[in-house]
Amino acid sequence: MRRRVTVSLMHVEGTTVERAGRFGRVAGALRAALGLAVDVGLPPLCAACREAVASKGLCPGCWSKLSFIAPPYCERLGIPFPYDPGPGVLSMEAIADPPAYQRARAAVRYDDVARALVHALKYGDRLDLAPTMGCWMANAGQEVTGAADAIVPVPLHWRRQWARRFNQSALLAEVISRATGIPIAHGALKRVKATPQQGGLVAVRACLERAGCVPRAAEAQGRHRRAKARAGG
Repeated sequence: MRRRVTVSLMHVEGTTVERAGRFGRVAGALRAALGLAVDVGLPPLCAACREAVASKGLCPGCWSKLSFIAPPYCERLGIPFPYDPGPGVLSMEAIADPPAYQRARAAVRYDDVARALVHALKYGDRLDLAPTMGCWMANAGQEVTGAADAIVPVPLHWRRQWARRFNQSALLAEVISRATGIPIAHGALKRVKATPQQGGLVAVRACLERAGCVPRAAEAQGRHRRAKARAGG
C-alpha cells in the first residue's frame, strides 16, 4: 500500500511539473507575441525628436548632437573652457557671483537635445531614460561624489508629487547611488512651499531656498552687506 501511495504521489508531482513547464512556455510565447505586436503598433521613439528607433533611447542623429562636458572646465561651476588654462582656474561667472556650493558638475551641455531629454523624463513619463541619464551624471560627478557621505535628492511638494506620481530627482539619485555606492538621504530635505514649475536651469541655492528647503538667513545677511556697501559707496 505504501508503495502504491508513493508511486501515485510521484505521478501527481510529475504531472504538475509538466503542466507548469507547459504553462511557462505558453506564457513566454504570449509575452513575446505581445511584445512584437506592441513594437509593430507602437514602435519606440527617439526621446528628443520622436523619430522611430530600433531600441529605447536616442536616434543616431540626436545622439551625435549631444555635447558631453569634459575637462578643461571651471573648478567651481563645471563650465567648460575653450582651452586649458591650468588646474584650479575659475570661470568669470564663478568669480563675479560665487555660488553657495563648493563644486558643481554637469554631464552634457543644456542644448536642444539635452532639454528634450530632461522634459521627457520630468513631464513625459519617460522613466526609462532615468538609468541612462543617471549613469551620465554619476560619471560626470566622480570627483565630487568621491568624498560625499550621502546623496540628497531635491524633493517635490506633496501636491506635485501626487500629480506627477514620481520624483525624477529621486529616480536619478537611485541610479547614482547604485553606481557609486553612496547612500541616499531621502528625508534630508522637505519642500514646504509649492512653487511654479522651472522651465530651465536654476542656481542650486536659489532653487532650494525658493522651495523652502534651506534657511534663508545667509541670503538675507548677504543682501544686508551689499546694501551697506552701496550706501557707503
